[in-house]
Amino acid sequence: MKAIVCRTYGSPNVLHLEETATPTPTDDQVLLRVRAASVNPYDWHFMRGSPYIMRMLSGLTRPKDIRVGVDVAGVVETVGSKVTRYKPGDAVFGGCRGAFAEYACAAETSIVAKPAKVTFEQAATVAVAGYTALQGLRDKGRIQGGHNVLVNGASGGVGTFAVQIAKSFGARVTGVCSTRNLDLVRSLGADRVIDYTREDFTTGSDRYDIVLDCHASRPLLACAGILAPTGNYIIVGAPGGGLIGPLRPAVKAFALAPFVRPTLTMMMAQSNPDDLAAIADLMKTGAVTPVIDRSYRLDEVPDAIRYLELGHARGKVVITLA
Repeated sequence: MKAIVCRTYGSPNVLHLEETATPTPTDDQVLLRVRAASVNPYDWHFMRGSPYIMRMLSGLTRPKDIRVGVDVAGVVETVGSKVTRYKPGDAVFGGCRGAFAEYACAAETSIVAKPAKVTFEQAATVAVAGYTALQGLRDKGRIQGGHNVLVNGASGGVGTFAVQIAKSFGARVTGVCSTRNLDLVRSLGADRVIDYTREDFTTGSDRYDIVLDCHASRPLLACAGILAPTGNYIIVGAPGGGLIGPLRPAVKAFALAPFVRPTLTMMMAQSNPDDLAAIADLMKTGAVTPVIDRSYRLDEVPDAIRYLELGHARGKVVITLA
């Protein structure tokens, strides 16, 4: 089969399309014929080995695991001996290792059935961004109907899911984005949209029960200042690079937490089949529709990651396979 591999850290130029052996599923895995995958910041962090602290797990000088890609949608080819939920021919989506390939193995507990009216491309966008938005709002933010929610970075991968998921809970949503994305964020259901090129969202008079920050672009104390007394500020994305990269805001939040009344925290999403199924249900009802900016072929994965690294993607960037 053909697959994208990463044998050394570096720019997208280190990614190569190679002929590799088709993987064999373990007892609790299924083998998927990949129909679509999507690109996440995780992929380029892994590719670059940045922040450097992540190399403690991924490999100090080069990747231990050369497979790339985690968001996947496809059709089950074969199943392991202990798999009971799926059979060959089932259309599924979720997470795995090595999604940028013609075939990939996924744990039975990391995928769910794809709704019939959802395309493979749409389904492939869900796992990382959908988990992050849902768990950030529900678990960290404890969202309730009537809450006032602000999403900073509302036009990005996580942000487009977050706006729609917050609305499904009955929240009043303010989205922060650039000028060119104002109409997009409004179309997702945002009650108010702030153009960050013209207005600093931390200087307004509104107070929010939840601020879901996909960029960590403003000082933490300023963000804490727009929270309601029992509000929650949740960082789900931040600039990378250096020793700890996107973990830097988490360190600052931990240091400031004892001195501010609202909760300041950073979260990492966790794989959960129940949450994946919950998002599938939202897509079935039309409450959530994934936003796809661009689609690339498997051999164009380096270009897809270059585009994502620019930081201007509207929604998700998808890899499609015939």
